[in-house]
Amino acid sequence: MPRILKINWVKELTISVVFNNGESRIIDFQKVLLNIGVNSDSPAAILFRSEELSKVGLVDHSLQWNNVEQYISSKDGETRKVPFEIGPDVLYSYSEPEHSDSLLGIGKLIRDSRRRSGMSQQDLALVSGTSRTYISRIENDRSDIELDTLRKIIETGLGRKLEIRIT
Repeated sequence: MPRILKINWVKELTISVVFNNGESRIIDFQKVLLNIGVNSDSPAAILFRSEELSKVGLVDHSLQWNNVEQYISSKDGETRKVPFEIGPDVLYSYSEPEHSDSLLGIGKLIRDSRRRSGMSQQDLALVSGTSRTYISRIENDRSDIELDTLRKIIETGLGRKLEIRIT
């Protein structure tokens, strides 16, 4: 079951999030809102405006908007305002992987170095303390990588030295 862990950024009608599988994914809300049936009569139609969509919050691994005038009636007849919410399962199905310019190429460098060392993904995972699936996601640029993990894979797993430069 997908869960959203973090909102990376909001630009116009697009939001980038991190899912619990480690992937950063881009969600096109023009497409999402149309596909879930939001029309001009719906209170959620305000989300077609970027300034309203940007008021998004992350609550219980779902995206929520408190600025949408949505109400429900309880069993005792009271009406109360509730946030508009779209669950991570729906959002994942409408999202596309985000490829960070800064990370493109790191996966290829790791894969090439691993292959030159004669290691399998499983070998590298065991030596560096990660999993084979995580190594695969990194090599295929499908997962962000933390600096400590990158250092562990490069220095412990591959026996190389990690050098980072800002030019």
